[in-house]
Amino acid sequence: MKILYNDGHVAECSQEEQTHTIRHSCAHLLAQAVKRLYPNTHFAYGPATENGFYYDMSFGEGVKISEDDLPAIEAEMKKIAKENLKVETFELPRAEAIAFLNERGERFKVEHIADFPESTRLTFYKQGEYVDMCTGPHVCYTSKLRAFKLTGISGAYWKANSDNEMLTRISGVAFDTKEELAEYERLIAEAEKRDHRKIGKEMDLFMLNEAGPGFPFWLPNGMRIRNELMKYWQEMQDQYGYEQIQTPIILSRKLWETSGHWDHYKENMYTTVIDDEDFAIKPMNCPGACLVYMSKPRSYRDLPLKLAEAGLDHRHELKGTLHGLFRVREFTQDDAHLFIRPDQICDEVREVTELISAYYKQFGFPYKVELSTRPENSMGSDEDWATAEAGLRDALETMGLDYTINEGDGAFYGPKIDFHLKDCLGRTWQCGTIQLDFQFPHNFNLEYVDSDGQKKRPIMIHRAGFGSFERFIGMLIEQYEGKFPVWLAPLQVKVLPVSEKTRDYARELTQKLLKLKIRVKLDDRDEKIGYKIREARSIDRVPYMLIVGEQEAQAGNISVRDRSNTTTQYAFDDFVALLQRQIAARKDD
Repeated sequence: MKILYNDGHVAECSQEEQTHTIRHSCAHLLAQAVKRLYPNTHFAYGPATENGFYYDMSFGEGVKISEDDLPAIEAEMKKIAKENLKVETFELPRAEAIAFLNERGERFKVEHIADFPESTRLTFYKQGEYVDMCTGPHVCYTSKLRAFKLTGISGAYWKANSDNEMLTRISGVAFDTKEELAEYERLIAEAEKRDHRKIGKEMDLFMLNEAGPGFPFWLPNGMRIRNELMKYWQEMQDQYGYEQIQTPIILSRKLWETSGHWDHYKENMYTTVIDDEDFAIKPMNCPGACLVYMSKPRSYRDLPLKLAEAGLDHRHELKGTLHGLFRVREFTQDDAHLFIRPDQICDEVREVTELISAYYKQFGFPYKVELSTRPENSMGSDEDWATAEAGLRDALETMGLDYTINEGDGAFYGPKIDFHLKDCLGRTWQCGTIQLDFQFPHNFNLEYVDSDGQKKRPIMIHRAGFGSFERFIGMLIEQYEGKFPVWLAPLQVKVLPVSEKTRDYARELTQKLLKLKIRVKLDDRDEKIGYKIREARSIDRVPYMLIVGEQEAQAGNISVRDRSNTTTQYAFDDFVALLQRQIAARKDD
């Protein structure tokens, strides 16, 4: 596709630039439609975004719009697109640009010019009667804008400053083709269906309450999932040779000053005073692990020392950013800290990578690996950084993992490997991380006695696999749509007697399953069997339902309906063997 640049030339563009240009042009299309419908509107910013566009605007005194007005605005946008207006560009000197915008009542644009250096070129784009100050580029004709949709209205302060005027932000999405838009709409509908907040409420997994914004309440069914996930996590720590620790939730200000958090992270920390001394609730577990390391002398023979902690952390997130289990103020971090010698970097990073990869394989998440290298504001010697980066590369290449380089995006204390998961909706989540740290061992003066009798400083690896248990469970809820595999399901079996005549046999089956530590519930309500089945499938999302009728009671066997709505006759012992096999393998057949 050819696009129009602000110097007036037209040229073919890359696919990436085409998509961005379409989205930016849709912002102008939106503004033109609004101006036609609401002539007194003043416009502020209208950029392209990751999936679309938005425009911030002031509708003037007495005019209020809502979601109900979006269809009319979108219809006007489509009308303008069909008019196939030619898009033109021109440049004005600073004084003429200000006069031109004042004449059109664009007070925000005039104020925006004041932010530019005197040497800035002030360029404009015109389509029909609509003119906007913009750097471009844009499509050459409005008919090129075919696949867009308005998605919502929100508030936004002018220049993102709460001291300024509150504006109305209209947002939308835009794509190169109608097929891409249709796919986006399908994914949005699927996301609404899978929303972990909705499913969590239906299944009684967790609750949120204004008494503790951002502090989830875990309900019995949710605790069953957490407990099973924690059991799996603990088994994996044992398998990979970690020692499990638990450090205090509240620690002295002096510790956080040593770690650097008090100076660089205090605004995100909850603080308190105990015995006239400042303390903080921990936002992360690293300093506590350093104290454990320091608790006794260490030798080179003690390394690697691998300390795992499912630590309860608190961070002061802004209320407006809180989102279900995905963004919370209290979370349990899947954490570990390894204290190693320089010659152990490659082996330990490779083993940590294997562990994290095993996590994601267990739950069916595809992922990509990214290696982030030394940033400009880094600390440590060139030699240390070269050794660390080489160790990370060697580990990834030894395992045959594909990875990309993210130049200059490492932590200031060392390079890192990040794992980016892709979920069932195509969204990417950065969960796992492996970070090499030279700074904490220096800050805490960590030492070990090497084979030559000299004191050396260990290297510290920060490692997370799930990230937080809260967010990972939220991801699992949406990944499985609440239909958890048998080993993880909060309720594995529901026993449904068809009538009062079969309740005794149903109770007998329930008790047998309970003794075998199967998570089972008896539904002996005086309801029709069809209603019980629908509830077990759509609300409980239970893997197996035992339908207990008179024939089953007389024969002493069971009729099992699974989530695919397939019914199979089993001898009780055979069904138990199936359950136990699936639970032990953590995999449904």
